[in-house]
Amino acid sequence: MFKIRLLSGIVLVAVIICLLVLGGGVLAAALGLISLIGMYELYRIVGAEKTLLGAVGYLAGLSYYLLLFFSKNPAVDSMPVLFFVAFLILCMAVYVFTFPKYSAGQVMTVFFGLVYVAVMLSYIYRTRVMAGGKLLVWLVFLSSWGCDTCAYCVGMLMGKHKMAPNLSPKKSVEGGIGGILGAGILGGIFGAVFTGQLSGTLGSPVLHCAVICMVGAVISQIGDLAASAIKRNHDVKDYGRLIPGHGGILDRFDSVIFVAPGIYYTIVLLMEGTDALGRFLG
Repeated sequence: MFKIRLLSGIVLVAVIICLLVLGGGVLAAALGLISLIGMYELYRIVGAEKTLLGAVGYLAGLSYYLLLFFSKNPAVDSMPVLFFVAFLILCMAVYVFTFPKYSAGQVMTVFFGLVYVAVMLSYIYRTRVMAGGKLLVWLVFLSSWGCDTCAYCVGMLMGKHKMAPNLSPKKSVEGGIGGILGAGILGGIFGAVFTGQLSGTLGSPVLHCAVICMVGAVISQIGDLAASAIKRNHDVKDYGRLIPGHGGILDRFDSVIFVAPGIYYTIVLLMEGTDALGRFLG
């Protein structure tokens, strides 16, 4: 099992590296496909994955990525509220005109799935196309997976206090803190290595990358526990079996889903703060 998990993990990392390097339409299309698979996994736990209601969710996910990709500035353009209102109305139309085929919980899960999976993951693409995004997008995975690794190591060595015993008994407060600090160190190193390329985007690349990764690490642990909570509520061990040794898309990307928008908005805030300070000093 360990060998299978290791090999599939290596392949997954290689694929992600290729997608982030290529960017553009390739990355958007891949994220769209990953989102649809993730939505399918989420819908499956409430029995809506192969239904008309589920199809409405998939259509909304596909439409969302098409609108995002063809927008004039996908890094900053927000999706019109009308899109989400129309999706909700369509979900409710299926709900009432087929009543009592679907439960209210299924309708809520289908709507939630668009935001939880498709919208949240799209921030990887949004980060990639922003100023300096070719480098900054790596912070999403550096903070998420770096936090996981550091938290595991520190937790194994000195973990004593349970972080969320009812969700993940093996996670400790010490491990969580270690994950945050470890991610911050990795971010600082990243900023130091690419100071020249990032200095035009971030005022202080080393400090800012460290802060970005630490914020991402905090959010990463929330995302991981949130995914576990959903599975516990529905008595599910894994969301799927797509990735050998890792489970489904939501099992492997549970923390990345939360980290991507967190990293994006932290970068935006830091960039705006740097610009504001420059205007003040200038």
